[in-house]
Amino acid sequence: MTDGKHEVLVIGGGVAGLVLALEVADHRRVTLLRPTSDDQGASRWAQGGIAAVLSPQDDIEAHVADTLVAGDGLCDEAAVRFTVEQGPDAIEWLLSLGVPFTPDVSPDAGYPYHLTREGGHGARRIIHADDATGRAVVETLRQHVDAHPGITLRGDLTAIGLIGDAQGHCRGARCLDGDGRVHELLAADTVLATGGASGLYRHTTSPQPASGEGMMMAAELGAELMNLEFQQFHPTCLFDPDGPAFLISEAVRGEGGQLLNADGERFMPGIDPRAELAPRDVVARAIDAEMQRTHTDHVFLDIRHLGETAIRQHFPTIHAHCAGRGLDIAREPIPVVPAAHYSCGGVSTDLDGATSVPRLYAIGEVACTGLHGANRMASNSLLECLVYARSCARRLHKAEKAPTAELLPARFGDRVESPETLTAIREAMRQLMSARVAIVRTDQGLDEAARELTQLHRDLALRVREAAPSVALSNLWHALRLARLTVASARARRESRGLHFNPGCEVHGDADPHPSRIHLTALEGA
Repeated sequence: MTDGKHEVLVIGGGVAGLVLALEVADHRRVTLLRPTSDDQGASRWAQGGIAAVLSPQDDIEAHVADTLVAGDGLCDEAAVRFTVEQGPDAIEWLLSLGVPFTPDVSPDAGYPYHLTREGGHGARRIIHADDATGRAVVETLRQHVDAHPGITLRGDLTAIGLIGDAQGHCRGARCLDGDGRVHELLAADTVLATGGASGLYRHTTSPQPASGEGMMMAAELGAELMNLEFQQFHPTCLFDPDGPAFLISEAVRGEGGQLLNADGERFMPGIDPRAELAPRDVVARAIDAEMQRTHTDHVFLDIRHLGETAIRQHFPTIHAHCAGRGLDIAREPIPVVPAAHYSCGGVSTDLDGATSVPRLYAIGEVACTGLHGANRMASNSLLECLVYARSCARRLHKAEKAPTAELLPARFGDRVESPETLTAIREAMRQLMSARVAIVRTDQGLDEAARELTQLHRDLALRVREAAPSVALSNLWHALRLARLTVASARARRESRGLHFNPGCEVHGDADPHPSRIHLTALEGA
């Protein structure tokens, strides 16, 4: 059924989606598709904070330089500079909305709010709300969204694909309600804020990670995807095979946390002069190598030397969560393991979030703006959400007449697919990605992943053609194809750079660094 015509349709309600909705709604009506449960999505689970130049001892050029170094030669410097320059104003906007950032009451504080330091940063520039920044920002934004008369929240629908027309424009989204009925939401402009693709892997830092659904929705309309091979693994996820995923913030190392091996010895100082404050790709690979060397399934992060008072003050959420799982981090080191965390690649966009498909925009982790390059620097992600949501909103303030062209139809079958079958295929995909396309890749492993994912793709394609629409089937169909595109991008990069580490390739190679670009047409014939 056609569910009305909408001015601006936003798919996804994390920080990026909420900010855009608020910034657009004074000019145009917004329909925001957002899960009913606030626990879904990565934004709420972001602990560390937001990077921005706020201290008198810091400056724009330093933040730009640190980001370029962390991105390992693949950042778009124009995007980096644009993001960093917009940062302070974005933080002031959040403060005006009432986000409860942690104050700094020390007598020598140069800024009224506490600033911490994280890996890759040469200065303290991370503003935070204790160790639950994402939750504080999301809850504040949600209060304003709920109160805005120009925003309609839809928690009853889940997008399964975008609607295109014969001219190649995006015209909205196809969604399913709780009863499996298809709704077509026609929109003048559509914005994807659907998150990343860490759900392609078995172990992640988010309890309900996205698996690149928005990326593939855009690709189905012809949008260009970029830098898919650069999947960031957070070095320190709580190791607990029997419990849910839980991130141990980078800020723990920023405040002096030390990584120890199974013998209780520090190993980072011998690997990088920045030790525990090296960029995440360096730290994650070092932990992975140490686990391989000692034949263990985790290492330890030790902050006991900070003292219980400081630990409770700086990390109340982490302290309480670990205590609830039987771990007193003031008296024993934290067992940690790297886990899939952040997608540096995604839908290629310009500085306003515009994709290569007219009337389709992408913001937040679903997008690839060029800011992160081959490796995201800590806490630049929420900054990117803020900056690009606001720039995209400015682009959308002016309503342009929507095109008139024939809509491309969707075809569905009527066979109900077994949930057990879909779960088995998803787990097989995640196992392959975790074993062959993770922190360290090899040519042989990538070749094996390509062959086995191709077979899974073929098996699922036969089912998709005859199946009735469902959220589970749609999400898996998007994820499996994105996994194949990710492997294709990794195989094509004949160098080790940033998060893509292949010991069979020369570090940085001989060629000039270029982003990797790929389209869905790369899978034709499968």
